[in-house]
Amino acid sequence: MADQKIGQLIDSLGVEATLDEGDLPTDAFVILKVIKKDGTVSLASARSEGLDWITRLGMLTAAQSIENSGYTDTPSDDT
Repeated sequence: MADQKIGQLIDSLGVEATLDEGDLPTDAFVILKVIKKDGTVSLASARSEGLDWITRLGMLTAAQSIENSGYTDTPSDDT
């Protein structure tokens, strides 16, 4: 298996991020569901160059917590 750039693949899947003007993304960790030629399903991951393991683990842990809790950083109208 050869490494390949996945930016265009991510674009073709319709992945978008909500960023404010002036935000500066610095790292990325991507998890992909892959269907192999034989029909088996697997997971693959990719990361931005220079992303260390501890930051990757922190990003993954935070993402899992957000996905599990429905966290949003948008203030509610009740405040």
